[in-house]
Amino acid sequence: MNLALTSYWHRLLYRTRQFWRYLGWTSAPPDLEKAYSILNPKQMALFDQMQTTEKLHCLNVLDKLMRAGETQPDLLVAALLHDVGKVKSPPRLWERVLIVLGKAFLPHQVKAWEAGPPTGRSRWKKTFAIAAQHPMWGAVIATEAGTSPLATALIRRHQEGLLGQPRTAEEQLLRKLQQADGGE
Repeated sequence: MNLALTSYWHRLLYRTRQFWRYLGWTSAPPDLEKAYSILNPKQMALFDQMQTTEKLHCLNVLDKLMRAGETQPDLLVAALLHDVGKVKSPPRLWERVLIVLGKAFLPHQVKAWEAGPPTGRSRWKKTFAIAAQHPMWGAVIATEAGTSPLATALIRRHQEGLLGQPRTAEEQLLRKLQQADGGE
């Protein structure tokens, strides 16, 4: 099996597990003890605005990093807040499914749907713009909550494609965040 097909099946399996977990998470309150120990009060207020599923996802990303021995404070804050931009327009279940299917089957068209402002568009096209732009929105919101420039940069760049080996300390942390965020 070639590498691209293996990667595709890995992502499909990951997203399928994520979907089933989402259905079970909607009523389960997250354990916030770790978040309270890492985030300042303003950041915690942002975290509290996120959907329960987003909170659980971010706590899962944090757990992966901590199990790997990561202790860098900005990386841990970014793990908890990397999806905070979604509070601006929280995705519904059907929108999450649409994004995953669109990226899998229509990747070139999705790029066009992601571009431009999310306003004034049909809801399903708006969904792709929101998914693409939430990192920038999250970085702005996190900055307003007193988040450090490094953690803010990690939030802003968490969906950015990194090619080759990370060259800077920021890129090394970004790669770790992306790996923890990208699959299980």
